Amino acid sequence: MKWEIVIGLEIHAQLKTASKIFSGASTAFGAEPNTQACLVDLGYPGVLPVLNREAVNMAIRFGVATHSEIAERSVFARKNYFYPDLPKGYQISQYELPVVHDGWIDVVLDDGERKRVGITRAHLEEDAGKSLHEDFHGLSGIDLNRAGTPLLEIVSEPDLRSAREAVAYMKLIHQLVRYLDICDGNMQEGSLRCDANISVRPVGRHEFGTRAEIKNLNSFRFIERAINYEAERQIDILESGGSVVQETRLYDSGKDETRPMRSKEEANDYRYFPDPDLLPLMIDAAVVETARAELPELPWAKRARFSEQYGLADYDAGVLTASRAVAAYYESVASGVQDPKLAANWVMGDLAGALNKAGADVEDSPVDADALAGLLARIEDGTISGKIAKEVFEAMWAGHGSADEVIGDRGLRQITDTSAIMEVIGQVLADNPGQLEQFRAGKDKLFGFFVGQVMKATGGKANPAQVNDLLRKALSE
Repeated sequence: MKWEIVIGLEIHAQLKTASKIFSGASTAFGAEPNTQACLVDLGYPGVLPVLNREAVNMAIRFGVATHSEIAERSVFARKNYFYPDLPKGYQISQYELPVVHDGWIDVVLDDGERKRVGITRAHLEEDAGKSLHEDFHGLSGIDLNRAGTPLLEIVSEPDLRSAREAVAYMKLIHQLVRYLDICDGNMQEGSLRCDANISVRPVGRHEFGTRAEIKNLNSFRFIERAINYEAERQIDILESGGSVVQETRLYDSGKDETRPMRSKEEANDYRYFPDPDLLPLMIDAAVVETARAELPELPWAKRARFSEQYGLADYDAGVLTASRAVAAYYESVASGVQDPKLAANWVMGDLAGALNKAGADVEDSPVDADALAGLLARIEDGTISGKIAKEVFEAMWAGHGSADEVIGDRGLRQITDTSAIMEVIGQVLADNPGQLEQFRAGKDKLFGFFVGQVMKATGGKANPAQVNDLLRKALSE
């Protein structure tokens, strides 16, 4: 029997507000445990939550960007459950009336196929604290710094049919929330994580199978591995005559397997009811239209523009628009050169390699966009060759000055004088009579040998195009 995988993702994006969603406590990462949890976060009697307006604005921006409906009236509810890192005994979330609902986003897969994924809802909620197990022998520690941190939970329709599609969708959401500047997307710090709901069904059947939820996946690689493992596990159960149990599972990356965590709760297990301390959230049309007008150019629009405006291949345009910072850097470089493809090659090649080696972001590059454009201009005007440019770039990266300063200080200006190059060519041919005889006897591959000898004799400074032209003429005489 052939099986179809059905996947829906619940992505939790930590919003980039300076303070928590219902209190003034800081959301800064890395503070000492329990130093950023105030009385509101801890649920002390007599304290009242106050909604963070900027968290609402960020949710609206996401909704507008994903063609979603923005609720004129939405409600915060109490989701009741007991867990050590939830001091109030309930989480403030949204249930029946979320702020964002019924949207969609188009995902472009690796093979160019376009997949439309529905967004059921995106609702605001507070995060819980964190249980720490590693440093407490036989015990658990509780850090409540995260308690009350604002989250936007983005729930997809069950439209995904493979781990490949799920990863592509997650990557697009990751890119989008960073473009919108509502989440830093740092998955290592827990700023973006997801739960995957997975079921399988025979191909052609419309009814969904019993699903399992895999909790707290925080890397694209783990998402793919967890989905593939869980789908195979369910298929094995069904093909052996068993039944899949609805449950919540955890992914063990060390063993590359999922394992049971608890039976899957239903909504009524949480006893949702409207939070009596929070009024309904009312959003008027003017606020939505303001958010729409202030949207930045979104990644898919920027990618299409880069392809058209700069004549870039789809792949190159995709790489260069992966983040707003990289896209802005590239456009600054491209504006200072004649060939936008040359700029693309350097940003994706030498610059990206240097940043990766240094573990740095493009915003921290010691070679800024204007400086790189200055270097590429010297390639275009023939001052240096592409090979010498790499040496110049390394010197610029090390802080040895601008392209012109490095070229001048090191005497790297390209030799373009025809007579000087011909003099070197004559000497190379005279020094290699055996190879010259073989070439003229028909061994054409030796042309590259002669080019190499000329470039070596000039310290790599001779203009390569001139060397090739002049050498061909000399060998044909």
